[in-house]
Amino acid sequence: MERGISLSKADIVENIFLCFESVNGSCKRSIFPPTIRVLLYLLLGSMSVLTVCGNLLVIIPIIHFKQLHTSTNYLILSLAVSDLLLGVLVMPPRMVYSVESCWYFGDLFCKIQTSTDVMLSNTSILNLCFISIDRYYAVCRPLLYRTKITVHVVLIMMLVTWTGSAIVVFGIVFLGISTWGMEDFYYKNVACEGGCILFQNKVSSTASSVLSFFIPGVGLLSIYLKIFLIAQRQARSIQGTTNQNSVGKSQRKATKTLAIIMGVFLSFWTPFFVVNCIDPFISYSTPPVLLETLIWIAYFNSAINPMVYAFFYSWFRKAFRIIISGQIFQPDSSEIQLFSE
Repeated sequence: MERGISLSKADIVENIFLCFESVNGSCKRSIFPPTIRVLLYLLLGSMSVLTVCGNLLVIIPIIHFKQLHTSTNYLILSLAVSDLLLGVLVMPPRMVYSVESCWYFGDLFCKIQTSTDVMLSNTSILNLCFISIDRYYAVCRPLLYRTKITVHVVLIMMLVTWTGSAIVVFGIVFLGISTWGMEDFYYKNVACEGGCILFQNKVSSTASSVLSFFIPGVGLLSIYLKIFLIAQRQARSIQGTTNQNSVGKSQRKATKTLAIIMGVFLSFWTPFFVVNCIDPFISYSTPPVLLETLIWIAYFNSAINPMVYAFFYSWFRKAFRIIISGQIFQPDSSEIQLFSE
């Protein structure tokens, strides 16, 4: 994340741009050429709109159509809501901060935005983990699935996801845990007017990265690897009684889906969390532009999630057509069968 650096009188004499020209201790401001600024606003703004629209197209069908009121879809709904809120509450102000390199919305809103950012990002990751558990029981333990993954269990998963993320935010942002032991360094070298960052010491950075990403990431890899191996074993066991082409197609589809799930998650989140973890150990020398880029790459995962977890469902395509055609406003449209039982 971008670090602010307060200025001395010598800096001002050299005509370095400031976030607030008349305020002592203002952050430096990096100014992009006008064309680059316009392109950045278009790119980041489009990403925010894509995130909001894509996740709305997941949320509306799951809420509206009664056939979609299942345990699995409730988890997908929770994921879509966290990603939607990220696109509505976090991305727009972050877009302005990334392009202007200054925070103009006040200290209070900075804390609120930072807290929301951390909470929703963690919530999104935890949702992915619980979805993987749901898929494990559905594929590997089908006889236990209906007894283990009930609506009650899913509600507990959602409660843990949202409250757990909120507790992390409270500890890191509002209690100032992330700066413990480095208060003097932070206020002398980092804090300045026009900055809005989540500064972390070595312990906080390592702990948050391990708990928020590396442990869930290893868990996802392990679960989906086991699903893949069991699916392969099941396919081989029925080759003698099932058409070879259908078995091969099923195997390819399972492989492709798992590759997309793991590839998207790891590709979009790993760069940021690796840098976030090592940055305090290299004296916070990571270039701000690089950190901002990694943050937006991670955000983009929230725009991709609807495609990965919903676009591959046949009911989604039918629900999309119903919404676009206006059939969703007809009486009893919630009773429409989107797929055969």
